[in-house]
Amino acid sequence: MPDTLTRSATDRLISLDVFRGLTVAGMVLVNNPGSWTNIYWPLAHANWNGWTPTDLIFPFFLFIVGVSITLALGRRLEDAHPEASPTRRSLYVKVARRSLIIFALGLFLNGFPYFHLGEIRIAGVLQRIAICYFCAALIFLRTSIRTQVIITVGLLLGYWLIMTLIPTPGFQRADYSQEGSIAAFVDRVVLGRHIWSQGKIYDPEGLLSTLPAIATTLMGVLTGHGLRTDKSPYEKIARLFIAGFVCLVAGWCWNPFFPINKSLWTSSYVLFTSGLALQSFALLYWLIDIRNHRGWTKPFLVFGVNAIVLFVGTGLMAKLMGLIKVSGSAGTKVSLKTWIYQGLFSSWASPFNASLAFAIAFVLLWLGIMWLLYRRRIFIRI
Repeated sequence: MPDTLTRSATDRLISLDVFRGLTVAGMVLVNNPGSWTNIYWPLAHANWNGWTPTDLIFPFFLFIVGVSITLALGRRLEDAHPEASPTRRSLYVKVARRSLIIFALGLFLNGFPYFHLGEIRIAGVLQRIAICYFCAALIFLRTSIRTQVIITVGLLLGYWLIMTLIPTPGFQRADYSQEGSIAAFVDRVVLGRHIWSQGKIYDPEGLLSTLPAIATTLMGVLTGHGLRTDKSPYEKIARLFIAGFVCLVAGWCWNPFFPINKSLWTSSYVLFTSGLALQSFALLYWLIDIRNHRGWTKPFLVFGVNAIVLFVGTGLMAKLMGLIKVSGSAGTKVSLKTWIYQGLFSSWASPFNASLAFAIAFVLLWLGIMWLLYRRRIFIRI
């Protein structure tokens, strides 16, 4: 194999699409078990502090969003003229439009099918993606690499100081509990009845914790800058691995003072998960784009090029399966999901295996749907 790639810096990286596909497939898998009471621990979130493989999925996706920002907008920004350029203005319009659409899709999913506006959850996964994309893209378009580094560090340190020095009324400073953290307090005050119903006293995609989530996206933006340099592919991989190792160590060292926590999206969590994302992407980049081992990648490539469609589609299907009622045993009415789960999975497998088998079957069903779109070259861009 040659030591250099023939692709230009602006060509689409297959490894990035596969990384996105792996991530969104994992998201669908963990979001759709047969039974929420029978889940193997790697497929469930950590109770509070700490992490499981499931807690890596969302930050990985935001990291990928950041890399995509640099690769997709970088060349267009270079070709644009200074401030008054129509090309530059069109980039701002595109970023704003895409952010609004993704945010609106998140609200639609939260409200579907009844849309009780007085209680609809405002925050959510897609809403956070939209905000992080919008902020990171504007920072990328308006600032230098040096400034982007400063902003990233500032967000991490600033969030840590806010969480550590500002107490929630009735609690001590540096309280990182579900009820006592200042992030949860802000969500309760600002969001009110629009907070996550299952959390009740906090929202895992809340307002204050979106600040470090933007930093996660900027880590991807900075990674994209490294990919667009003239360095050889192996030099890029070495830098990705080294940067990933540094972030991992930094996040782990910060953990005793500011615990790794997905729901609070702590600064240590940003560094730790960004480190794992850097190393995971470096491995995929070496394996797929350099060594050209692509035979196994097709399913994840199919998922990766229509990731938002997959997320929205599976979310709608899961809700509908819970709402549609059918006749169960002894004439009782059960949800369509329960009927399928009991009839096709729990009847022959242990509870944990049946729950996992249902989730895998759900992913495979959507792989078939996404494969049809891929074969027809239908790529829905937002």
